Amino acid sequence: MAKKKILFINQEISPYVPDNNLSLMGKDLPQAMQERNHEIRTFMPKWGTINERRGQLHEVIRLSGMNLIINDTDHPLIIKVASIQSARVQVYFIDNDDYFGRRLMEKDEQGEDYPDNGERAIFFARGVLETVKKLRWVPDIIHCQGWMSAVVPLYVKTAYHDEPSFADTKVVSSLFTQNLNKDLGDNFKKCLEFREAREELLKGYNDNFDFIELGKLAIDYSDGIVQADKVVNEELLNYANGKNIPVLGYHEDFADEYEAFYDQIYPDEPEVEED
Repeated sequence: MAKKKILFINQEISPYVPDNNLSLMGKDLPQAMQERNHEIRTFMPKWGTINERRGQLHEVIRLSGMNLIINDTDHPLIIKVASIQSARVQVYFIDNDDYFGRRLMEKDEQGEDYPDNGERAIFFARGVLETVKKLRWVPDIIHCQGWMSAVVPLYVKTAYHDEPSFADTKVVSSLFTQNLNKDLGDNFKKCLEFREAREELLKGYNDNFDFIELGKLAIDYSDGIVQADKVVNEELLNYANGKNIPVLGYHEDFADEYEAFYDQIYPDEPEVEED
């Protein structure tokens, strides 16, 4: 298998957040692909629970400074970076004081979903894609893990489809057991609009986006789906299986299976024989 460039867009990565299947896969999958000589880049939100000093995060000035307009408001994009020494994996963090600073993850101190979770997911998705453009790095595959990355496939296939960084990129989305308790509010569709990602593309979805609608959106604009937990939402799994795209079932020993799946989604170009 030829070396591939794989962009991992993760909701959670251990050890920056507590261990669970999502955060462990956020660390172990990039590490496994890097050990197989694939070129990787890894992103996650800079959740307010992350201790920057302990994690040795520092700002990347050359990548920071852009403003993203969401819900008619400018939000500065701050990029930070750190390394997981044990895995030898570098992680880029998407940060913004309004969306991530001094806040917990998707739920507040009372255990309630933040009402702007939809805007946070939009900011995260656009922040990653804009940063990858600045890196002048062209991924063959983008692998999205966690609902925070669920709008990435839509943007890659619409708003960024003409960008040289993503013109030929294939998108894989993983299904996990993680859920949202509440929907993303009645203005999510409006906030999602950007370039060719028009609101009319969302007419087939419920007006109030919840975890299921968000999952369907990711599936509709992905080139392949992975069942990343033993048990995932049955409605979403059935929805994925009903699409004309490859679906990889759950594998506890995942590395070889995922690598083969990437090759199925993005096959190596055949060698041209010389006369």
